[in-house]
Amino acid sequence: MEKSVTEILAKDLNLQGGVYCPSPLANMKIWDGHPKVYLDVGRTGEAKCPYCGTVYKLKEGEHFAGGH
Repeated sequence: MEKSVTEILAKDLNLQGGVYCPSPLANMKIWDGHPKVYLDVGRTGEAKCPYCGTVYKLKEGEHFAGGH
């Protein structure tokens, strides 16, 4: 079963364009439900957690312009 999509802003990404899951950005009540994983959202605009299925997606109109 796929979880809902969590829309995030470019400012929510770290300098490399990623987020970690589990995350309070996804309104997760249980922060230790699975190992912490890095998801590269900046490269394609979205990423899906392989553990819980949560999809982190840049909100429409948001663009990541991070460093190298």
